[in-house]
Amino acid sequence: MKGRKVLTAVAVTAGLALSVAGCGGGDDGNSGKGTSSSAPAKQDGGEKQESESPTTSTDKTLAEVKSNGITLTVTQASRDGGGFVTVSGRVTNGTDGRWIGAEWISDETELKKNGGSLAGASLVDEAGKKKYLILRDTSGRCLCTKFQGGVPQGGTIDWFAQFPAPPEGTSKVQLQVPTMPPAPVEISEGE
Repeated sequence: MKGRKVLTAVAVTAGLALSVAGCGGGDDGNSGKGTSSSAPAKQDGGEKQESESPTTSTDKTLAEVKSNGITLTVTQASRDGGGFVTVSGRVTNGTDGRWIGAEWISDETELKKNGGSLAGASLVDEAGKKKYLILRDTSGRCLCTKFQGGVPQGGTIDWFAQFPAPPEGTSKVQLQVPTMPPAPVEISEGE
């Protein structure tokens, strides 16, 4: 049974990584200037969940919210064919020190081990009166960015988070992240 669980987790993670990889492209380098990119990464049992993907200054800002010196920018919210929504953007640390995202942790027991990540995020469909919690793999790791090492003072890092998709007719939702005001976003249809 344990072998099946591991194989299932690997298959699900590989499928998600391939579907996300098909939507992006570009270099895998990090300029080292406080900016890095994160997208759904292959989860091979390790703690690191970040991988590089391109982000350009031409990204359209769908929403931006600020709290406690942190700026959360949403640049994309797209419905994918697999029945989920991927939301992504940037987080900028305007505090006086390194920010590790500890306050964004989930209250759910299964996600407690996800430390400095977007595990506490959710999508809220106010019209449909539903809340969609972040997706997780079979090991209880969120399908979201984990801020390994934190974000340095003045630094910006790209992030992603995946949620179950609301019904087809729903395009307006709110991204809710602990300690941040709700960010209204419009879901686009994926490619």
